[in-house]
Amino acid sequence: MCGRFVLTSSLDTIQTAFGLDNLPASLPPRYNIAPTQPVAIVTNEKPQELTFYQWGLIPSWAKDPSIGSRMINARSESAAEKPAFRAAFKRRRCIIPADGFYEWQARNGGKAPLFIHLGERELFGMAGLWEVWHSPEGDEVRTCTILTTDANDFMQPIHNRMPVILRRDDYDLWLSPDEPPSAALQALMKPYDPAPMRAYEVSKMVNRPGNDTPDCIRPVA
Repeated sequence: MCGRFVLTSSLDTIQTAFGLDNLPASLPPRYNIAPTQPVAIVTNEKPQELTFYQWGLIPSWAKDPSIGSRMINARSESAAEKPAFRAAFKRRRCIIPADGFYEWQARNGGKAPLFIHLGERELFGMAGLWEVWHSPEGDEVRTCTILTTDANDFMQPIHNRMPVILRRDDYDLWLSPDEPPSAALQALMKPYDPAPMRAYEVSKMVNRPGNDTPDCIRPVA
C-alpha cells in the first residue's frame, strides 16, 4: 500500500516533468504527507494544471464522507470493477507527484519505517483516481486515491504491495480526457522497474502525521 509520501521537488522541476502550464503560487516541501490532507495532483480533466485534492477518495454516491479515510489506496487489479472506483478508472484519472514514499517493514522488534525513493531522489508520478462528492449542503469536495500493485523484487522484502509508479512515456495515456480501452490502462498497472529503487530506515517520528520536517527522511544511525 502507500500510506505516507514525500514531495519536496521545486515547482520548476514538477512543471518540467509533467509539462504543466498552470501552477499554484507556492508549494512548500512536504516530508510526511498523510491521508485526508490536501495533495498536489495532475488530473485528466486539466492535464496542464497542478492542483490540490483531498487524499482519500469519496465516491460520488457516498452518504458519509468519512469513507474517504478508508479509500486512500485502490488495488489496480480490481479498480475497474469495484463500485467505488470503476467510474473513476474509466473517466477520472490523475497523477500524484512524489519524490519518495514510506513503508513499514515487519521486524522482530516491531515495524520499522523505511523511506523509499528512486536514484538520487528523482521525481516520479504515482497513478491515481479522483472523484467529486457533493455534501447535503451543496459543498463540492474533490478527492483522490493512489493505485497500488504487487511489489517488485526490490519491495518484496519490505511489503507485498507498492504504489503504481508510471513511466513518463505513459503519462499522456493515463491522463487522456477520453476513455481509453480498459486493457490499455490495465497494462500500465505493473510493478515499477526495481533497478533504480533505494530504501533506508528512518525515525519513527513519521508515524505521527503532525511531524513534517526534513528529519522525517533523515537516515537513522
